[in-house]
Amino acid sequence: MFTTHAGADPFDQLRFMADEGFTAFEENWMVNYSPAEQEKFGKTLDELGMQMGVFVAHASFSDITFAASGSSFRERLKKEMQSACEVAARVGAKWCTVVPGGYDKGVEWDYQTANVIDNLRFAADILEPAGLTMVLEPLNPWRDHAGCFLTKVSQAYMICRAVNSPSVKVLDDLYHQQITEGNLIPNIDAAYGEIAYFQVGDNPGRNEPGTGEINFKNVFKHIHAKGFTGVIGMEHGNSMGGKEGERAVIDAYAAADSF
Repeated sequence: MFTTHAGADPFDQLRFMADEGFTAFEENWMVNYSPAEQEKFGKTLDELGMQMGVFVAHASFSDITFAASGSSFRERLKKEMQSACEVAARVGAKWCTVVPGGYDKGVEWDYQTANVIDNLRFAADILEPAGLTMVLEPLNPWRDHAGCFLTKVSQAYMICRAVNSPSVKVLDDLYHQQITEGNLIPNIDAAYGEIAYFQVGDNPGRNEPGTGEINFKNVFKHIHAKGFTGVIGMEHGNSMGGKEGERAVIDAYAAADSF
């Protein structure tokens, strides 16, 4: 997001972010870095006084994974959750993202929901001792991710209540939810007890705040008033290229935060 200012080196980018006032960092694909690089991320973040946001522990957009019955998925799930705990320990992460896969057109929906709950309970037993929380991300089915099992905040809320674990919460991605269901602030209120993380991207375009239809100043004001102290991840593109575009992203967040 800031390569023209900071260069290609991710650690130089971290330093630029810290200099600009950012207090957290998100890297979805942290698992693809080597253990030594992950440890360097953790050390650098600590030196800069920054917090690690989410990384992806499991993301399946079409394969039937969490919605599957029986033990066919459990060995893969066990390995992924154990790996997530190891990565989190190296980088100092509290949260990891889980996209619980596709759905089976030939199986009743409620049976699949029960399978998802059972598989999440299995995963939670691995994550809880490590103090790691998976955040379930509902994805929009209309523009980006047709065929995913989890699409709505209300659905994720219901599943988290059923699992009943501090290690299974909701990631409310405001870009996805503006497309899927809108009603952002009322849904934040209704699901707030299970929301542990937010992500941002304006719609249409999935770029920085102010480039689409979402009133992020009001949304941020509302989240702040609720006492949220976690991370809001910037999961979007830049609407313009070059240093001008990167500065526009920073300015957009300053404007959205000026309530």
